[in-house]
Amino acid sequence: MQGNRINRRLRPPGCKTWAMNFFQRRKILKKANFLDLHPVRVLKHETGENGNIVLLLPRFRKKIETALFQSPNRDPLIRIRLDQYGSRTWMLIDSAATVREICSRLQEAETTDTAPLEETETRVTKFLSLLYRERYITFREIEDV
Repeated sequence: MQGNRINRRLRPPGCKTWAMNFFQRRKILKKANFLDLHPVRVLKHETGENGNIVLLLPRFRKKIETALFQSPNRDPLIRIRLDQYGSRTWMLIDSAATVREICSRLQEAETTDTAPLEETETRVTKFLSLLYRERYITFREIEDV
């Protein structure tokens, strides 16, 4: 039954860990320190108005589903708009930088608001865990398993 629930969700293209359920992925992440993980983008994005990032999530993952269920009047993509802080975090995500490095880069870029590094780390880890839970990103350590 669990496998059916997983397959009903929209699978972002390029996500290799789709066959793993949430508990298997969480078991891998429990062993690692979140700040030492390397986030990897799964979704494509575009720059929206006022410079913020818009994530592009396909409504259907297979061409046959698109042909059968997609209305010709609807956009085939779901657009997810990020705020300014989320957009800066998204642009810093690559497979080479760790979460800790992303936090330090955001801290250096913050000139108006000088929040402590711990607060920045907390905010970024919550944001990245939300993106991971929704399968918009993955982590290189999980891809290697």
